[in-house]
Amino acid sequence: MRVRFHLPDFAGHFKFNLLFAEMLKQYPEYFREGVEIASVYGVFPPSIWNGGRMQGGVCDREFVKGVTKAFNDRGIPLRFTFTNPMLEKKHLSDDFCNMVMNIANNGLNEAIVFSPLLEDYIRKNYPKYKLTSSTCKRITDPDALYSEVDKDYHIVVIDYDLNNKFDVLEKIKDKKKCELLVNACCQPGCKRRSEHYRMIGLEQIEYANHVKKYPGTDYTADKLIAKHPELMEFYNCKSTRNTIFDIQSFSTHISPDDIWNKYVPMGFEQFKIEGRTYEMFNLLEHYMYYMIKPECKDIARFTFLRQLRANGVIKVNE
Repeated sequence: MRVRFHLPDFAGHFKFNLLFAEMLKQYPEYFREGVEIASVYGVFPPSIWNGGRMQGGVCDREFVKGVTKAFNDRGIPLRFTFTNPMLEKKHLSDDFCNMVMNIANNGLNEAIVFSPLLEDYIRKNYPKYKLTSSTCKRITDPDALYSEVDKDYHIVVIDYDLNNKFDVLEKIKDKKKCELLVNACCQPGCKRRSEHYRMIGLEQIEYANHVKKYPGTDYTADKLIAKHPELMEFYNCKSTRNTIFDIQSFSTHISPDDIWNKYVPMGFEQFKIEGRTYEMFNLLEHYMYYMIKPECKDIARFTFLRQLRANGVIKVNE
C-alpha cells in the first residue's frame, strides 16, 4: 500500500518539512500504513509564475540551491506551483524563474501548470520536468476530467468539488495518476474561486515586478487594489483563515479514515495537503491528523515540537 502525500511550501516551511521528513525516517512506527512524502510543493519567492496562493519574500540563488539539494538528497521532489493564470509571453523570460528551473533541472523535480503558454514553454525548454495539471483549472465536468487524465501529465489534481462524487471518481481509468486535495479550506462550490486565482495571479505579477524594480523596499497592494477593487473581497475572505477543525464538516473534506478505507481501495494513492499560507501550528495539526496514527498523535506532536525547537524553528524563552 502506498499513500503518497504532497506537502505545502518547501521555502517558507523549509525546516518544518525537512524535520517532518526526518521524523518519518526515524520514527516510522508513529505513521499510518504506507505514508510517503511524494513531494513538497510551492515556489521560491518572488516567482512571477506562481499561482494559487500569493507568495511574498525574496530568496537568493544559494538558498534555492540549498533547499533543492536538501530535499532531493532525501529523494523528495520539489514541485513548483507555476499556476499563474495571468501570464503573458513577456513573463516567460523571467530571469528568476528560469534560474530556479535551471538549478532544479535534474529529472527529479516537477512543476504544476495552468497556463498553456507556460506549459508549452516548460515542455520545450525544460523537458526533464514532470508536469502536473493544476486543480486551479476548475475542471468539474466529468468528461473533461477524463480527457485531462488521458493527456500527457504525470499527475492530474482533481477539482475538490468532485472529492465525494464517487460515481465520477469510479470511472477514472488511471486513478494512480490522479491527486485528491483532502483539506480544502474553501467553501464547497465556491463561485469566486476562479476569480480569486486571477486576482492572486495579478498580485503575484505586481509583487515580483516591485521587488525587481525596488529591491529592499516594502510592497503594498494599494495600487493594485485601486485598479482592481474586487481584490478586497479576496482579502476579506474568511475561508483563508479556516483551521483543520473548521473544515471537517465540508462535503469536500476527506478524512484520514476516508483515505485508507475508501480512496486507497478504489485505486487512488496521491493526496495533497494544502497549507502554503497556514501558520505553523495549524499546519502541524493537519500533519498529525492525516499522517500520524491516532494513538501516536501525542508522542509524535511532542517529538516534532522538540525537534522544531532544537532547530530554531520555535523559540522559547526559559
